[in-house]
Amino acid sequence: MKKDIHPKYYPKAKVTCACGNKFETGSTLEKINVEICGACHPFFTGNEKIVDTAGRVEKFKTRMAKAETKKQESSPTGDLPKGDKKVYPVAQPKVGGTRATKQPAHNATHGVTGGEGKTSKTKK
Repeated sequence: MKKDIHPKYYPKAKVTCACGNKFETGSTLEKINVEICGACHPFFTGNEKIVDTAGRVEKFKTRMAKAETKKQESSPTGDLPKGDKKVYPVAQPKVGGTRATKQPAHNATHGVTGGEGKTSKTKK
């Protein structure tokens, strides 16, 4: 093995989570700071936790709330009494065949009949 090409290994590197959990592991870094660990990760705890470092979640929630109020103000269903629902027309299925019905059957295009081989064709 070549000397002086491998980083220094710390067998007892200290890991600190944002939730306050601390533990030791082996690493090439002496101290590691993490945002989420096994003690606070939603997969292991079963609790929902939103990790938001740039404020994106709050931005999204305010945008959605604003859109919802705007929708309620301009919606004609806002005037209907509770229990009454506005009826929207249902889309009708397209009339006509599918792609398979527009094309001739496979056997007809190749001149093959039901297991008898090729049909006799006249060449011009």
